[in-house]
Amino acid sequence: MMAEYAEALKRNGIDYDGAMERFGGNAELYERLALKFLDDTHFAALEQALAGGDVDTAVREAHTLKGVAGNLSFAALYEAASKVNAALREGDLAGATALMDPVRSAHAAVVSALSSLRDAR
Repeated sequence: MMAEYAEALKRNGIDYDGAMERFGGNAELYERLALKFLDDTHFAALEQALAGGDVDTAVREAHTLKGVAGNLSFAALYEAASKVNAALREGDLAGATALMDPVRSAHAAVVSALSSLRDAR
């Protein structure tokens, strides 16, 4: 991945340097896996579960979103999803819902950065 893409990812809440450590410097593998995130449904499922008051599904989706974000070094999304996940684990649906704006912003930033990367390929 060229340096300009790495910088664009960093500006959008992605810890590219951390990802390269985690992926042993294999930028191609990271790019392939990160781009698969564009098809990930956990964010949408989390939004739907929260809107429907389904705490069990929301806990599962928030936890999975947090894990995927952590594995791919989507730092801002990981942090935001972690807070929602913690609230849901305590059964605080209203609190989790109130914490969703940073998740939405971080998710949108990641999707935007990855879409730009994909489109430039």
